[in-house]
Amino acid sequence: MHELGNAPIGRLLLKYSLPAVVGTVISSVYNIIDSIVIGHAIDDPNVVSGIAVTFPVMNIVTALGMLIGAGAATRVSIVLGQKDMKVAETILGNCVQLTLIIGLLYAMTFAIFMDPVLRMFGASDNSLPYAREFMLWVLPGCVLMNLTFSYNNVMRASGYPAKAMYTNIIGALINICLAPLFLFGFKWGIRGAAWATDISMLITAVWVMSHFFNKNNTLHFVRGTFRLKWPIIRGVLYIGMAPFLINICGSAINAIVNNSLLHYGGDNAIAAVVVFNRFVTIFIFVIIGICQGMQPIVGYNYGTGHFNRLIKTFTLAAICGVIVSTCGSLTGSLNSETIASMFMQDETQIQCAVRCLKITTISFWMVGFQIVTTNLFQALGMAAKSIFLSLTRQIIFMIPLLFFLPGIWGLDGVWAAYPIADFLSTMVAIGMLTVLIRKIKSKTKAMPAESDYQIRHDI
Repeated sequence: MHELGNAPIGRLLLKYSLPAVVGTVISSVYNIIDSIVIGHAIDDPNVVSGIAVTFPVMNIVTALGMLIGAGAATRVSIVLGQKDMKVAETILGNCVQLTLIIGLLYAMTFAIFMDPVLRMFGASDNSLPYAREFMLWVLPGCVLMNLTFSYNNVMRASGYPAKAMYTNIIGALINICLAPLFLFGFKWGIRGAAWATDISMLITAVWVMSHFFNKNNTLHFVRGTFRLKWPIIRGVLYIGMAPFLINICGSAINAIVNNSLLHYGGDNAIAAVVVFNRFVTIFIFVIIGICQGMQPIVGYNYGTGHFNRLIKTFTLAAICGVIVSTCGSLTGSLNSETIASMFMQDETQIQCAVRCLKITTISFWMVGFQIVTTNLFQALGMAAKSIFLSLTRQIIFMIPLLFFLPGIWGLDGVWAAYPIADFLSTMVAIGMLTVLIRKIKSKTKAMPAESDYQIRHDI
């Protein structure tokens, strides 16, 4: 782990980000291929909107994985920077039970209230059967999904970025192979897509957990660390709360968006947002991969008090993030019809999706900076600030815009809420980052003899 505090920043960020980017991009490509396969294998336009209303539910699964995984990864990075292996092992052991308990509770609760929840997220009479069938079969894999997601983050944070990449590659490749086979070959319909997901999650969960049962690895399971300890759990949940709320708010936004779309544009409009979500996911996952590579470097150097390396790492990550989101913005606006045609066959749906892409990607180029900045605060353990930044786009700006703009512009008002919220939340991120950098620089310069610990806690 000493390379995190000594190796050149550019080379280090590349080493940790590249595997994460490759892994997350492959996962996003799987999601895209899965949507394309479903859209073309089942000859009913309602299947696309049916899958769309399951996205908020799957976001909740991801949110629970991030609640534990992102929090554990950040805490592990910081304590390893402080050379405290015992605490790192305790974090690792505690999070197993926490992940299983939360995952099982979530799966059982949703199974009981499935139809009302799907209705809340915008399912119509036409799309509900498809949404229900998919969720019924994919629920067993949700617990495995949380386990995989949580511990893959910890694997990367403990010094195994390449192996963490293989987790995503293995899961995605299995799913990419099985989904077309089950849908086109065996004609299993929606349940075939769900089974493909479940099988891939089972295999990747075994892969990830076997890593931490191997005593030859830097961080592994140790007897006596599995008993839940509130100080450990509190620290993990506190930091993981920011990405958790991002995804929970994303689910809430999806519910509001889907219901607005159902009112102003019907099932075709809900299907159009599937194209937007799947398309931008590629670029967002690249940015998240960059952030995942940044996180252990920033966390370690924060733990050791090397603040100049921290700032350099963030700056490079932010530049890369903006470049990626700018590519997404340009691609979405210039190739909207080609992109839409990949996901759907119905011409009316395609034209609706084209309009969606042209409007929603106007300010998408700013998203890279906003995501990297939010992850910086998370990596530093500043959960409250990270949570606030997460909420600016989703809650403070997006929800009021969704209630106000459609009343003026109709369906276009729903689409316009996205770029306006992106712009406003980025402005807030710039302001908070400026304050943080000034504090770091002033504390480093004004108190050179003071302990690193005191400087960190004054910030």
